[in-house]
Amino acid sequence: MPEKTAVSASGAPQNDNPYSQGVLADGLLFVSGFGPVDPETGEEVEGDVREQTHRVMENLAAVVEEAGGSLDDVVKATVYVTDMDDYGAVNEAYAEHVGETPPARVCIEASRLPDDVRVEIDAVAKVE
Repeated sequence: MPEKTAVSASGAPQNDNPYSQGVLADGLLFVSGFGPVDPETGEEVEGDVREQTHRVMENLAAVVEEAGGSLDDVVKATVYVTDMDDYGAVNEAYAEHVGETPPARVCIEASRLPDDVRVEIDAVAKVE
């Protein structure tokens, strides 16, 4: 059975829920879903869904970087939106963070996300 290690980054929102920000196992980092929450205030960031998506990607990056990687190491992402009409705006902001070889990805419209945010993203990264 592979050893697993919890990864926690101060640059990503903290919570008291029973899950880790990320879990590293056999060189794969599984990053929990993050919404557009400012890690310093614990509050949802103001602005449109593009700005919120940038914050989500910054939260994901903080956890991946804590494990020794970067967003370029993400191999799979799942994007959750509460309104598929936001898809284009979310995609534009997301694209600014993933580099020349974007990860495989799924986008799902969810009826509701925690704290009623509009976008949440989780990821899997290959880190050494």
